[in-house]
Amino acid sequence: MPKLRHRMSKQTYKIAALAGDGIGPEVMREALKVLRAAEGKFGFQLEVTEAAVGWAGIDAAGKALPDETLALCRESDSILFGSVGLPDRDPTIPKEERPERAALLALRKEFGLFANLRPVRLPAELAHACPLKVERQGDGIDMLVVRELTGGMYFGQPKTTETLEDGQQRAIDTMVYTTNEIERIARVAFQSAQLRRQHVTSIDKANVLENGVLWREVVTKVAADFPDITVEHMFVDNAAMQFLLRPTQFDVVLCENMFGDILSDEAAALAGSLGMLPSASLGATSGERTFGFYEPAGGTAPDIAGQDLANPIAQILSAAMMLRHSFNETEAAAAIDTAVATAITAGHRTGDIFSPEDPNAKKATTTQMGDAIAAAI
Repeated sequence: MPKLRHRMSKQTYKIAALAGDGIGPEVMREALKVLRAAEGKFGFQLEVTEAAVGWAGIDAAGKALPDETLALCRESDSILFGSVGLPDRDPTIPKEERPERAALLALRKEFGLFANLRPVRLPAELAHACPLKVERQGDGIDMLVVRELTGGMYFGQPKTTETLEDGQQRAIDTMVYTTNEIERIARVAFQSAQLRRQHVTSIDKANVLENGVLWREVVTKVAADFPDITVEHMFVDNAAMQFLLRPTQFDVVLCENMFGDILSDEAAALAGSLGMLPSASLGATSGERTFGFYEPAGGTAPDIAGQDLANPIAQILSAAMMLRHSFNETEAAAAIDTAVATAITAGHRTGDIFSPEDPNAKKATTTQMGDAIAAAI
């Protein structure tokens, strides 16, 4: 976990900025703008190199993750990622070559990014944007979904589609977890809970899946090393229901890969818009630095791309997570978080979080929202 840095650092950080497709370049532009404002105030130096990925990579170099882009990532201290994939174009190439598999999953595997952190917070000013009634929002929704990212059904083998003797096709995906994989992600969740409200809800399907049985056993064992943390086990179907009925009960939610993928998007909706949700995917720690991959929760939104309409907050908060988790620049990260809150309190709203019923709301473009946040650093 990051340690508080009390003085200005003179560190230089190398960042690979991969904007990708759709709205990616627009929101990345605003995130870099805010990072430069933090750089100027807190004294560290950023070496940012932009490179193509996704369909931008295919158009530039013939594949979603060009060799030059991968080489840049290997030479960098972290990756700030936009989004990849275009629904109209994805079906035109083999599934193995599509951006999500060939770039996103490939980068996770390449750098061993096993821990995905997705904080979900609903600012009081955006209560209207939450699909739940105000009475279900309690004193505020504030949870952290910790998702295992390199195991489970997405990576398990065999993974294939085969043709049977009678001509039918059979698709096979394999869900596989080892004790070590479960233990290391559980430790991330418990360590995160120590910095929050000291409660972990571990999600499984132990009544049906062998993976679930092992998951629950290992998480229970790890919990013994964290006596200050309350641990609760919950079946995934019940968790999906509880997110809607009483989301305020959750602090840290620990999930395997597929369950975490689904539940984190459900949780994201509670914050009013995917445009509000950042994420961090972390690998191993070396010295004081943890290599990380930071991206917004939403997709490429090609329907609004190039129109200066996208919400850049998720990308900006992802940049803040990069400063916190990869570089220990906790003061700068906190300043960005505060600047986002300041902009929201001041009424700045992109279309996804705008309500005409809010007398304080002022509709903002992507650029205007980035300007307001950078000015508040």
